Amino acid sequence: MTPKTRVLVVDDSALVRGLLAEIIDRQRDMCCVGAAADPLVAREMIRNLNPDVITLDIEMPRMDGLDFLQRLMRLRPMPVVMVSTLTERGAEATLKALELGAVDFVAKPKIGVADGLRQLGDDITDKVRTAARARVHRLHAPAPAPAGSAPAKPVAMAGLGRLSTEKIVFIGASTGGTEATREVLMGLPADFPAVMITQHMPPGFTKSYAARLNSLCRIRVAEAVNGERVLPGHAYLAPGGFHLSVERSGANYIARVVDGEPVNRHKPSVEVLFESAARVVGRNALGVMLTGMGGDGAKAMRAMRDAGSWNVAQDEASCVVFGMPREAIAHGAANEVLPLSQIAPKLMEWLRVNAGSSTSRV
Repeated sequence: MTPKTRVLVVDDSALVRGLLAEIIDRQRDMCCVGAAADPLVAREMIRNLNPDVITLDIEMPRMDGLDFLQRLMRLRPMPVVMVSTLTERGAEATLKALELGAVDFVAKPKIGVADGLRQLGDDITDKVRTAARARVHRLHAPAPAPAGSAPAKPVAMAGLGRLSTEKIVFIGASTGGTEATREVLMGLPADFPAVMITQHMPPGFTKSYAARLNSLCRIRVAEAVNGERVLPGHAYLAPGGFHLSVERSGANYIARVVDGEPVNRHKPSVEVLFESAARVVGRNALGVMLTGMGGDGAKAMRAMRDAGSWNVAQDEASCVVFGMPREAIAHGAANEVLPLSQIAPKLMEWLRVNAGSSTSRV
């Protein structure tokens, strides 16, 4: 028999600890090996129980969850699923946790915690399973920059002219994707073509995520607004709980943000965004599939390639979870498979090489 995934629950609420343990122990493939009320107790339990995955609350006594996570990922990296609150402060702390190396997060409701967590049972256990298979890395302290040095700036896309207006880059991502998308966007210059992004993320978190990206990147990043024109130098993020797609209005591309049923169990869904890219943008599209669990977007990415787009998938070694890129590759959707660090440079190289070619839709 396959060994069960051993989970340690860390939360200052006795109610939440009990509910999470109950949800985990109902699964045939996992068990709760312990529950800690604060990080100091958790530290001893990790040594004694050797869990495979930790669920970790952010706000706790004696040591903040983020401080504990940072120490854990430096000294003993292991898969962590954060349990955060649906507040703006909780969203910002969750994004920081993902930056520090947490695999994923679950948003617990502020009211009706018991019923809310039970309703999230499948989501919680799915994320624990994904975390158990995730590739985690040791967190290293950033090296000090040499005195007087400035960060390298992406080279401007000067000379692309009409191409920059007509081309659109489409990015799909899930588990591990918040940091992967950040790395890609930070490598792009301010005059880069428009970017449209679907990252699997629940309502209440995408606004903070977009604001964080906007503060770090040279292109402008914001949640997409229904009906707005899609412009070069801007990145448009699907709002949590809504599907994002692209449509044509005369000579312009516009963003379409709509409610609807989940697609491939997701809302927003990469399939929805990529399908619209294949249908509307065709060979003016560039597709990027980043780290994530499952196969959302793989079929539509193949449709993009069939329509003439150029597509890249993140390679296994640099993915937190290789599910979505692997499915895209298996469907024959990727023109190239690249490490995360090479994706932004390759996008710019491809655009420069193709700057002189005709890209008008026919």
